Amino acid sequence: MNLEQLESIVEIAKTGSLTKASQNRHVTLSAISQSLSSLEAELGIPLFTRSRMGAVPTAEGLGIIQKAFEVLSKLREIQEEAQSYANTMSGDLRLATIPGPMNLLVNAVARFKKDYPQIRPEIAEKGSQEILEDIRQHKIDMGLLILHDDLVKKNAGLLFERILEGKMVLGVSRNSPLALQKSLTPEEMGQQSFVLYNDEYVKWFMDDFAAAYGPVDVLFTTNNTDAIRSAVREEMAVTIGLDYSFSNESYLATPDMVTLELNVPQQPVYLGAVRSEEKRFSRLFTSFANRLKYEIKSIHGTPPG
Repeated sequence: MNLEQLESIVEIAKTGSLTKASQNRHVTLSAISQSLSSLEAELGIPLFTRSRMGAVPTAEGLGIIQKAFEVLSKLREIQEEAQSYANTMSGDLRLATIPGPMNLLVNAVARFKKDYPQIRPEIAEKGSQEILEDIRQHKIDMGLLILHDDLVKKNAGLLFERILEGKMVLGVSRNSPLALQKSLTPEEMGQQSFVLYNDEYVKWFMDDFAAAYGPVDVLFTTNNTDAIRSAVREEMAVTIGLDYSFSNESYLATPDMVTLELNVPQQPVYLGAVRSEEKRFSRLFTSFANRLKYEIKSIHGTPPG
């Protein structure tokens, strides 16, 4: 059963004639007849009584034809609503993210812009605190950052939503002897020099690690990702970040770096979206937010929902 068959039987019922139905649908009489016969064979009941006077629905066919009419009516409603939606989808879309998920955001925006050419997206790469402050001042509509209990508790009035669960991993040079290992113990980590991205969660994690296992040597902290990759590539230091930050096209992604597991207890940590609790959001923003969350979860194998 397909939509073409449903359209055919509805048109036959309206006109009372296969010939008129074929003319109205701009198809041949044989095509209409074949479509009807195929559907009747599939359903196992005759839908029309044919004669020289035309085609009259059978008692069994009446109910089927009515349901077909309802299906086609609903389909037209969907098409009309979608068209109206597309025609009115315009305006500014102001977004910010920490570096890790930048490629995810860019790809989602590009696909969304293709569907709705009249939107005007703005994307910025910022640190977590700057994103939170911009949300409070309504400079941006939504931000992507790392969610953890301490951050959420300190920021009343903002809405946080978990999108993707992650874990901290170590990034080392592919040429380093460490690259032969699958993981590092706290003792082995304590023997390394680190270059760290200037992010609140990275700082919190390292401070928590130092409190539990002793101080670590930090070569430098920066928001320059090229400097981090260079230091690791040249084996001056190792780095640490969430696993998705090292995936293809992410800010720490490079063929010169491999990741190792950390043999330390880790609290659940999530990539999340943040927005203002007091701001009423447009259909544009809601549609994009839903699209972004779905795409991120789909890419990383997390069931959307």
